[in-house]
Amino acid sequence: MVPTPTHSKTIGYILWIFGFTGSHRFYYGKPITGTIWFLTLGLAGLGWLIDIFLIPGMSKDAARNYRSGKNDYTVAWILLTFLGYFGLHRFYLGKWVTGIIWLLTVGLFGIGYLWDFWTLNSQVSEANTR
Repeated sequence: MVPTPTHSKTIGYILWIFGFTGSHRFYYGKPITGTIWFLTLGLAGLGWLIDIFLIPGMSKDAARNYRSGKNDYTVAWILLTFLGYFGLHRFYLGKWVTGIIWLLTVGLFGIGYLWDFWTLNSQVSEANTR
């Protein structure tokens, strides 16, 4: 049985354009290598170039590791990336209390915003399980 896709390959390739920041790796649930890519500019560009061939596999891994449901991973990632300091991704996931905290503290002074880059896929999967 083929798992239901949870993460868009198209979005993965769009994020790959900015891959030296690790954004596509965070999107596919690889926070450790995403952080390494961020700190080393995609392993000085070499890892970034290789990743263009790895995205289909990362997408399949994400489909196996995360649960699909009413909350869309792509929507949550867009909200986090562009409006995460205001907690809109948390409101989207039904986390009203922490959404308000993020709104009032600018993403818990930025630390919570960064934490959500590491944990957003798990948060969406958890919300889809409820």
